Amino acid sequence: MSSPCPKCGYVRKPSDAELNPLICPACGIAYNKWLARQKGVVPQHARVSRSIDEDEKSSFQNILEAITYVPEHVEIIEFYARAITFIGLLIWGFKFIIGGIDWELIMGSFMHNINLPFHEFGHVLFMPFGKFMHILGGSLFQVALPFGLMLAFIFQRRDNFAASVMLWWTGQSFIDVSPYIADANYRMLPLVGGASEEFHDWGNLLTMMNMLSSARKIANVSFGIGTLLILLSFVWGAYILYRQRKNIGQVAVDVK
Repeated sequence: MSSPCPKCGYVRKPSDAELNPLICPACGIAYNKWLARQKGVVPQHARVSRSIDEDEKSSFQNILEAITYVPEHVEIIEFYARAITFIGLLIWGFKFIIGGIDWELIMGSFMHNINLPFHEFGHVLFMPFGKFMHILGGSLFQVALPFGLMLAFIFQRRDNFAASVMLWWTGQSFIDVSPYIADANYRMLPLVGGASEEFHDWGNLLTMMNMLSSARKIANVSFGIGTLLILLSFVWGAYILYRQRKNIGQVAVDVK
């Protein structure tokens, strides 16, 4: 290329004959690519790479925005009602966490009475999918329901504080299942309607999987997941309340 570099104006010299004729020895640009960019033409591989990066960034940004959204206007009464709820769940959640896998504490709680009907419905719901899923369906639906409600509050209702409460419930449901799993070897826990030990969900499940010896480890995993989710719900709920507090009494702007 005998004409000056379109970027820096460098004119190639005879000594540059051995260098790549498509690249400027002075500034290092590739002539064709630089000219193409100036005309708004982006190489195909660059367009694909940029598109993938932008899609990934956009998806992450959308999720981040969804889980941190707060309304522009927050009523003071609603805010303090949420704050009181948060404090109550904070105390209650730590009571479950500190108590460990204590079946009397967990299964004697009010939350166990809330979880139980959904647990039993799960057995009915998963009955068409075979014996294993029929048995597992109780515990599975018990933890899946509040998790599904959490997603609904995030993406449909746009109420992240309510979503954090549902995350708390999901964690508590995992904790609620843990003593049932730990009892698989003993089958001593009282079952619904006075059912005999042969209907023990986790005793049967772990027997079918030849994992009875791991019952306590699996119970600990369930309790650990529940603990982690409850702690995450505290962080999330506190952050949402912090942001909502800034918007108390603010006038919402209707942008059309």
